[in-house]
Amino acid sequence: MFLTKTEDNMEKISSLKHLFVTVFLSNFAFNVVTPAITDITMDAICPSQDKCSLAIYLSGFQQAIMGLGSMLLMPLIGNLSDVYGRKALLTIPVTLLIFPSVIMAYRRTTNYFYAYYVIRTLTGMISDTGIQCIPIAYAVDCMSEENRASAIATVAGVGSAAFLCSTFLVRFLSTAQIFLVSSLSSSAAVLYMTIFLKDTTRHINKINYDALNQPILPNDDNKSESDSSEGTPSPKNIPSFYHIISLLKSSTTLLLATFISFLYGLGEGGIQTPFLYFLRARFQYNKDNFSILMLICYGGTTFSQLVLLPKLARIVREETILSLALIAGFSNMLIDSIAWEAWVPYVVALFPMFLFLAKPALQSIVSKQVGPNEQGIAQGCISGVSSFANILSPFIFSPLTDLFLSERAPFNYPGFSMFCIGLAWLLAIIPSMMISWFGTSNSRHIIRDVLC
Repeated sequence: MFLTKTEDNMEKISSLKHLFVTVFLSNFAFNVVTPAITDITMDAICPSQDKCSLAIYLSGFQQAIMGLGSMLLMPLIGNLSDVYGRKALLTIPVTLLIFPSVIMAYRRTTNYFYAYYVIRTLTGMISDTGIQCIPIAYAVDCMSEENRASAIATVAGVGSAAFLCSTFLVRFLSTAQIFLVSSLSSSAAVLYMTIFLKDTTRHINKINYDALNQPILPNDDNKSESDSSEGTPSPKNIPSFYHIISLLKSSTTLLLATFISFLYGLGEGGIQTPFLYFLRARFQYNKDNFSILMLICYGGTTFSQLVLLPKLARIVREETILSLALIAGFSNMLIDSIAWEAWVPYVVALFPMFLFLAKPALQSIVSKQVGPNEQGIAQGCISGVSSFANILSPFIFSPLTDLFLSERAPFNYPGFSMFCIGLAWLLAIIPSMMISWFGTSNSRHIIRDVLC
């Protein structure tokens, strides 16, 4: 029995509320360990030292391996979510968050750290990007095209709010308690979504879409026309790497979005690990300093994603928001690279409130290029490109950070690697400005034939 329009809207609102709770709990579990992990790594590998090349390279290697895994798995997981539903596939990354935290909650000796390192690397291939990618597709399922930017920004804002709350709580917890809280939060996320979160796939497939909104993956099974009308893609039609490349090249907008995602991911990978070690070596930052920095950063980011972007999206186009966000990111890293006192990074930590609008804006642009049953694979492909950039980022910025923090530096610029991170975002402005120059009305027509 089909829902009326009012009942349909109420169901969508209810589904989004449960999604937001799941996103908050899982992101809380993921982010609560971030401020402490640098100190834990240094204490396990290089006790009583402020500089440690091995710690930088190990963290960079872990980031690269997780990026490689995400690059290969995210398009597949996104497509499977189109086939089997968002909830089923979201359960996997949320569940995987539990295992690394349990290890460190039990003990934090060097041997247990290496066990955590291996498990965290393997599970991070799916969990790190999965808890960001699949909820975006879920939110898009529930919203009309004109409201997608607001929905995507809200999902990102809930994740930022989780980071904000977890970072604030870290200041009052011991290291053992941090990982215990992370384990409990991820377990609560799995339990909550199992009980309350409803899937969207069957509800979406009841709607009569036109030819532009049919799945990109053809159904080769000998099913009746009535079965095909339900819009259930065949799980046998899993896209190959060649098909994914063809998809990303199928329209100018998607191709430009791919370049932006790559450059954004390159810079994003640089601030995940090298930036923290830069602050540790340059200004002797510790867990508490990192917590304060992240509180400022994600406080502003939460406001911008939950309040600012939904209002801006009604006034200016996503392409404009994207370009302005990238400019803010470059300005942030430029000032950090020449920071002369320990308080300077605190002051410019508000710049990311604009920088982190880039990803929701880009995801909204991509979502409008494909039909409703293609959101998983489209978002998965863009996330995979960003993850590929995360593979390269440690190989570029980790050695660069180590070099310019050492006495072997070719010139006296300790923050040169930070400047290079910002340069990646500056270069991304070029394709972001080009997107608005090209029409997108034919994009869906082109995509329709890619994987046939």
